[in-house]
Amino acid sequence: MDTSPLAGIERTERIETVSYDNNIVRLFAIASAAWGLVGFLVGVLVAIKFYWPEFLGGIDYLSFGRLRPLHTNAVIFAFAGNAIFLGVYYSLQRLCKTRMFSDMLSKIHFWGWQFIIVAAAVTLPLGITSSKEYAELEWPIDIAITLVWVIFGWNMIGTILRRKERHMYVAIWFYLATFLTVALLHVVNSLALPVHFLKSYSMYAGVQDALVQWWYGHNAVAFFLTTPFLGIMYYFIPKAADRPVFSYRLSIIHFWALIFLYIWAGPHHLLYTALPDWAQSLGVVFSFMLIAPSWGGMVNGLLTLRGAWDKVRTDPVLKFMVVGITAYGMSTFEGPMMSLKNINALTHYTDYIIGHVHLGALLWNGGLSFAMMYYIFPRIYRTKLYSLSLANWHFWLMTLGVLLYAIPMYWGGITQSLMWKQFAADGTLQYPNFLETVTQLIPMYVMRSIGGTLYLIGACVGVWNLYKTAKSGTLLANEEVRVVNRMGERSHEPKEGWHRLLEGTPVKFSAYVLVAVLIGGVVEYVPTALIDANIPTIASVTPYSPLELEGRDIYVREGCYTCHSQMIRPFRSETERYGEYSKAGEFVYDRPFQWGSKRTGPDLHRVGVKYPEPSWHWKHMMQPTSTSPNSIMPAYTWLYERDLDTRHTEGKILTLQKLGTPYPDGYAATAVDDLRKQAFFIAEKLRSAGMKDVQDNKEIIALIAYLHKLGTDIDPATKAKVEAWKAEVTQ
Repeated sequence: MDTSPLAGIERTERIETVSYDNNIVRLFAIASAAWGLVGFLVGVLVAIKFYWPEFLGGIDYLSFGRLRPLHTNAVIFAFAGNAIFLGVYYSLQRLCKTRMFSDMLSKIHFWGWQFIIVAAAVTLPLGITSSKEYAELEWPIDIAITLVWVIFGWNMIGTILRRKERHMYVAIWFYLATFLTVALLHVVNSLALPVHFLKSYSMYAGVQDALVQWWYGHNAVAFFLTTPFLGIMYYFIPKAADRPVFSYRLSIIHFWALIFLYIWAGPHHLLYTALPDWAQSLGVVFSFMLIAPSWGGMVNGLLTLRGAWDKVRTDPVLKFMVVGITAYGMSTFEGPMMSLKNINALTHYTDYIIGHVHLGALLWNGGLSFAMMYYIFPRIYRTKLYSLSLANWHFWLMTLGVLLYAIPMYWGGITQSLMWKQFAADGTLQYPNFLETVTQLIPMYVMRSIGGTLYLIGACVGVWNLYKTAKSGTLLANEEVRVVNRMGERSHEPKEGWHRLLEGTPVKFSAYVLVAVLIGGVVEYVPTALIDANIPTIASVTPYSPLELEGRDIYVREGCYTCHSQMIRPFRSETERYGEYSKAGEFVYDRPFQWGSKRTGPDLHRVGVKYPEPSWHWKHMMQPTSTSPNSIMPAYTWLYERDLDTRHTEGKILTLQKLGTPYPDGYAATAVDDLRKQAFFIAEKLRSAGMKDVQDNKEIIALIAYLHKLGTDIDPATKAKVEAWKAEVTQ
């Protein structure tokens, strides 16, 4: 008797031979592994700079502010991004029982994505950045991302439409949600008006820009670093464990609750800021509710392993998966907890956030990525894994490395926050000097770099193991399999549920996904981001002068926002330390906003009031320890050597006028003249203060002008002094 799965089926009509494309899978695997090593290495270099600021010398493109966005982009979009495509291209063909829709689209997608990564690797160290976290790339690269992403979606959806299975498996749901939502987030957040090929200004300003950025930023984590990896989890855990998914119903609840709730959670990154309180409150409520679907997914993944725990001890794929899913559970518990206002007041702007982010990125995304590679390589190369021992070494180096990284950051973050907020018995700040809180963290920073180095060594061991595995076998570039075409079959279920029916209609399914994510997006986005009248203005707040504008662009270029915030929250500890808390109307001319997400150094929103004399900034930027002993800030000596480029000053003024900045008509034509007058005035003040070798055409002069502007608009005494200076300049 024929007991095969194909028994009883009309073979002449239903059985087909399909050839899976394993070459594209191999390419994405190689890219993910290679870029991963680059991203991890840059991360270690950046970590060392926290306690050895002179490390790598005074080279501008190797400074912390430029390497930090390179590190985040390399890990998120190069390592994790290629890993996502690796998982999608491998699993989608097998779930749909068909080859990818187009080999040509697959190749364009692969090489297009690598081109984008290379473009990022070149532009970010050169300081060509929009400064929007996780979206730093300038407008030509943003357009390239959009085109390549559309090609990926075209290829994926085309494959789904010609599938040979009636129902879409749960992993495909998450892949579709990833494609649709990331496209929406990227396009909306990247809207900008170009000044020239390498410079643009955001379509949004201040509070509006902050809301849109963190609507994107949080959901980039949600729909780029979470949903596709959940799809990967739902495919590879059952495959590796040889067990069915624990609960089909739980996967339905997990999927729809997650994509609906996640899109609302972005404002929890902006608690106690100038963002309207109603938006903050929505972010808190929906962030807290995210615990349920997130943990539902974690439970569904771990309980799929019931009965297979003995295999976990010996199978490296399952080891990496289990630790990754556990880290996902921990991160998705921490996130909602930190969205509560009382806890956020303690953790925001501290190193606690760094520990939280890296726990998820290194174990959840990293763990699942390497698990996939360990699963896929022996199969597409028709061989055994080269060394189980090396895989185990990789596993323990990864796990120990993350523990040595995250625990010091958690400890240091709480220490930071408590010291910032501590008052003495007489009512004054216990630690008024911000550097007192920094020096306490140096041992934590050393431990972090050790943990990161262990993780990097583990990744090198893993990549070597995969390389030797590939060398020991032969690539099965086109894997031919016989499959059953079930698209014409009738369901044998007496009554299919609504969701089972929906799984057979990809277009309708995608439409429902889009509606689910648009609801929260529209409710939060439209009232604040699109209606200027909802942002109160302050009459004394004026646009940046041309020199201040150029200085602000230098501030952005150097990545100063990666260490300094410009948002004083309404806490007594912050107003005592920095001055009056920040108001929404102060940021109406800020494109992009510069509120920051981490305070390695003090907040700068009132620095123009605190240090009104140019000489302090001149000395501080030349040699930070001369004004701030024990500072871990690097020197910015190249600002004193490089001439200020004013070729695009007029274009910048014209662009900002188009975006609504109220410069007078015709002002662009005289902007450079005004810039030179203000630069000469600042240079003269520096010379009179005893500074040597001061030249008024250097970049440092523009940066000082910008720093002087911060906080002065709403401080009456300083505002009067600034106006007097400007009057003196115009004379």
